[in-house]
Amino acid sequence: MADHTLSILIPLYNEEEFVGTLLERVLSAPLPQGVGREIVVVDDGSTDGSAAIVEEIAAAQPGVLRLIRQPRNQGKGAAIRTAIEHATGEFSIIQDADLEYDPREYGRLLGPLLEGKADAVYGSRFVISGERRVLYFWHSVANQILTGMCNIVSDLNLTDMETCYKAFRTSLLQSIPIRSDRFGLEPELTIKLAKRRVRVYETAIDYHGRTYEEGKKIGLKDAFDAVYVILRYAFTRDLYKDSGPDILDALAGARRFNRWMADTIQPYIGKRVLEAGAGIGNLTGILSPRRERYIAGDIDPEYLARLRARFQHRPKTEVRHCDLSDPADFAALAGAVDSVVCLNVLEHVEDDMTGLRNIHSALRPGGRAIVLVPHSQEIFGSLDTALGHFRRYSRAELQGKMEQAGFRVERILDFNRISRPAWYLTGRLLKRKTVSRFQLYFFDRLVWLWRRIDRRLPWPPTSIIGIAVKSE
Repeated sequence: MADHTLSILIPLYNEEEFVGTLLERVLSAPLPQGVGREIVVVDDGSTDGSAAIVEEIAAAQPGVLRLIRQPRNQGKGAAIRTAIEHATGEFSIIQDADLEYDPREYGRLLGPLLEGKADAVYGSRFVISGERRVLYFWHSVANQILTGMCNIVSDLNLTDMETCYKAFRTSLLQSIPIRSDRFGLEPELTIKLAKRRVRVYETAIDYHGRTYEEGKKIGLKDAFDAVYVILRYAFTRDLYKDSGPDILDALAGARRFNRWMADTIQPYIGKRVLEAGAGIGNLTGILSPRRERYIAGDIDPEYLARLRARFQHRPKTEVRHCDLSDPADFAALAGAVDSVVCLNVLEHVEDDMTGLRNIHSALRPGGRAIVLVPHSQEIFGSLDTALGHFRRYSRAELQGKMEQAGFRVERILDFNRISRPAWYLTGRLLKRKTVSRFQLYFFDRLVWLWRRIDRRLPWPPTSIIGIAVKSE
């Protein structure tokens, strides 16, 4: 049985001359040991016999090849969007239905993904290590211009943004909203990958391009569309399908607020730390320096990948799967740390008592738990729902549950009164499911003021922080 599965995503439109041969090559292409394949073909409203050819081959390859039909022609981006929804493999690669790209290159593209070094791999037609057909000069110039513009926006140094051969971790691909219906897919994906700060690699591939007489489809209009897409996504952050991760991404830009939170808990943190629910590392980057050991844990595979990418060069920072609701995840951590930091996580755990007991088990005797949770159920609203909160806590509830889990509670701190009215207005009255980036930017710029006046505000805090000790 294969250890990994590669989903090969093929957009198809009027390629009856080539698609049969292409599928034969895809089916016979060598893959690294332990890698199986599934083929997802999306017929994008073909008017020739392309779909019938695929159906015939699919009948002979049950469980390997699937055909999905679009009701009308919408473009490559739309077909890939549909294919991504049906992909079940750990990795995915985009494969055009013509014969310009050689499936025998799959191993080269998969290498960095299998080694865990990359989240996405681009096959470059312009990093020469093999062979490529020499064709249109002005196409090459246009590609260089578009790649250069995309590199400026994304701050990458790709040589071939427009390449068809792009390989990804499938879960990453499925978490990105794709809006482009045509060839704008290429710059859109590239810019969004860069803004997500994933690890992008590039490798040389062979290329056997077609002439227009042989059926090449991309043209001048697509180049102008690509320019539009580059300019559009240069100034927007449409990076996540779900609102929860989008809010975390917005908070990543609130550096002053994150520093305020970190400064509030720093006095209670020791040298060996577990951060349970590290997310995308908003606090990890501030808290992990100068520790003897720092474990950043989470359960979301995309967050874990982001953490590994951000902290791969910090030898004392470990990234691991850590589910507060699962004692098995904490068995190897028993008594391993002197501090557990759990910020805005416990409210996501339905059985929060199990979560607190797991935190207790990871601590050495005398170690501290620093647990920040949202305060006051009376302001629970749509923002809490979007973030996956089960509850907001009172001071008495948090203290009682920590003591029930075996802790001695030293103190409970109030944190961030200033945002409570805005949270109530946005989530309770307006019932919005995301935070305005403009408002967050404005709020973050004035954190220096909020820190000075927060204690003097006459209403309750947005969050509370329990500081508790595991008995000797």
